[in-house]
Parts: sequence; structure tokens; C-alpha cells
Amino acid sequence: MIDFTLSPSQRTVLTTASTFASTVLVSASAAYSLPATQRARFLALRPFYHLAVQHGLLRAQMPPSLGGTGGSLLDAALLVETLYAVDTSVSLTIFSTGLGLSPLLMVGTEEQKEEFLKPFLSGEGEPLASLVQSEPGGTANWLEKGGKGLGTTAKREGDEWVLSGEKASADNLLGGWDDRGADLQCVVCRHAQAGEAEHPERDPKEDILVLMVTRQTVADNKPEAYQVLAHLETPGHKAVSGPHVKFTNFRVPSKNLLAEPGKGVQAVAQAFTASSVLVGAMSVGIMRAAFEAALKFAKEDTRGGAKPILERQSVADLLMAMKMRTDASRLLTWKACQALEEGLGAELAIEAKIFCSDNAVKCVVDAMSAVGMSSYNNTSPFPKLMNDALCLPLFSGGNVGVKRRQLEKILLADDYQPWASTYQ
Repeated sequence: MIDFTLSPSQRTVLTTASTFASTVLVSASAAYSLPATQRARFLALRPFYHLAVQHGLLRAQMPPSLGGTGGSLLDAALLVETLYAVDTSVSLTIFSTGLGLSPLLMVGTEEQKEEFLKPFLSGEGEPLASLVQSEPGGTANWLEKGGKGLGTTAKREGDEWVLSGEKASADNLLGGWDDRGADLQCVVCRHAQAGEAEHPERDPKEDILVLMVTRQTVADNKPEAYQVLAHLETPGHKAVSGPHVKFTNFRVPSKNLLAEPGKGVQAVAQAFTASSVLVGAMSVGIMRAAFEAALKFAKEDTRGGAKPILERQSVADLLMAMKMRTDASRLLTWKACQALEEGLGAELAIEAKIFCSDNAVKCVVDAMSAVGMSSYNNTSPFPKLMNDALCLPLFSGGNVGVKRRQLEKILLADDYQPWASTYQ
């Protein structure tokens, strides 16, 4: 039987998230928008992140078996949508930390989980985690045989790994609050000597590994071994941190090896597949905010006429299309959550990421079209929504460079069954 009724626990997730959003997140943008630089805005976000930790929003991304309070992937999607509809920068910082923890949760040993999850389970402070995969030159084709591959390398020397290379992404948090590192960085790198090119005949997957870097690891190295070269300035998500970082002969204890060479790709793929569903939920959050703002305007404003503009057919048509896209995107996201948790493959997760993020941009454009020129004023919510929405098709695996190529590969498989995950 198909039933879209939320369970009592899922309604509790919604109520808790809505309360936090309406009492805490609602004032975040006004506080962090004042500073002139991305770095300063990120620091202004810190008190709101602190409250998120106190309210258990990090523990909510970890399973009860490890001391967390997390439920199903659908629970996570409900949480993400509700928070993202109110503030994107604080929400993305919360959920980027969840993504940063994903490889450890998925492939870490019990000993590693016990050691490295402690600050994130405490409910105290402002711990950050980062999945560090992207590089300044891009990584869409990082696993292509004969290509350049990852520029960040690691070689084994005794009881240590020596890490060298550069990493950069608009939302990776790897620099932490003080440019001396996030509390946990899961660094994706290539097993090779520093500067050594990838062998053209070797499968790149065989050399990918993941190392865990903590703030203590950074402190144990020379200052020049870990350098923040720049802080990226972004038009949307204006308080999120994404520094450009350089590792130079950076030493990592061997016990911090999370995924050995040959197993790193699987760890990264698992993390980004789950995050695809959550980007779908983020997109729904933005669509929801755009629809609600446009609907309120269309019901109240006449634009100098005798009746609210919602009573004009062209405006009503735009609002109807927005509502249908939002509802369809939400239901696809929910179905993708179910399919992924039941082991039915990544197809619907990838579809949710592509469909929802593309539609988020379209919904904001339609909202602005309905409202008219007033929507282009920075005092309205729409410019911020647009700049935030534009990021969604690009990050967590770009829709063009990564996600559509992954979906293409699924379609090309000889044993592909188009509706296998649909009717389960």
C-alpha cells in the first residue's frame, strides 16, 4: 500500500525543525549579512551554528547506535527542507558537517568512530566536519583513465602518510573557524609521490584513498604544511565557508587512514549519493520559500489595479506551476529516500538532485516574473533566493558534469530495468 502519511516521529521532526527555524534561523541573515567579506560573514554565523549544535542538529545526522538521534533518510529530508526554507547559509553549514561525517559513518572502524565522532556527539561547541574532495581545477572527470586525476597525493612513510596538494570548494568548511582546520576533514587523495602524474594505463580508482585530518593533526604539523590561501566569495550562500587550502608535506598518522587505496572511491560515492537526496530537499526548501513569498505578494498587491494580481490569469498560472513543481519535487525526494534506504540503487537519488535543483531555479524565476520589477529589489527576498538557488545545480556533483553522466551510465547498462525502483 502506498501511504504518504507522516509518522508521529516524522511529525516531531517537522515540529522541532519548524520551531528552531522560526525562533533562531529567522534572524540569522540580518546578523551575518552586515560584514563585507565571506570570511567575516561566516564568523558572524557562528552563534547560530552554536545554537544548532545545542539543539541536537548534528546528533540528528548520526544513528542512535553511535549515540546520535538520527532516524531515516526521509527524516533527514524533512529536517533539511524545513530549515533551508528559512535560512540557507546556517543550514548548509549544518548539513555540510553531516556530509563531512558521512565517510566516517559509512566505512570507518568502530575504533575510528569512537575516537573521531566525540566532538560531534557532545552537543557542545561548534565542531565542523568536511568532505574534502574538490580541487581548484575541478574534479568532474577525476576518475577518467588517462586524465590528470586528483592533484592531491599521499605517500606512506613509516607510520605516517605524507599529504600534498590543494583543495577548494565553495562549501567545504575545511579551514574551520580560525583557518587552522575543521574538527574533522576527510581528505580524498591519490596514492602517489608529490607531483607524480597519474599513469595513463592505470585505473584511477585503484589509487584513491581517504585520510582523516583533525585540528590536532594540523597543530602537530609545521605552520607552512597547512595554509589557507584564499576565502572564496560567492553570490549566494553568502555566509558559508569554502577556503582554498594547500597541504605541503603534511603528515597524517597511519591510524587516520579511513579508506585505503582502492576503496576511497566507494566511500566518496556513498556519501555523495546520500547527499543527492538532501540537495533535492534543499531545493524544495527554496521553492517553498519562493512560492510562499510570491503567493503573499500576489494576494495582497494590486499593482495599481482594482483587484489582487493573483486574480490575473497569467500570474495565477505562474503560481500554479510553481506549486506543482514544488509538490512533485518533494514527492520525488521522498521516493528517492525510500529507494536508497531499501537498496534499490542510486537512480532516483540522482534524479532527485537534478530535477529538484533545476526546478528550484525555475521556480524563483517564475516567482520574480509574477511579482514583477519589485522582485529585483534587494529589499525583497527574491534576489537572495535566486543567488542561493543557482548554486544547487552546481554543487555536490554538478548536474551537467557529474550527475547526468552518472545517470547516463545507469541507462547504458545492459541489465538496466527502468522501473525497478519505481514499483518497489
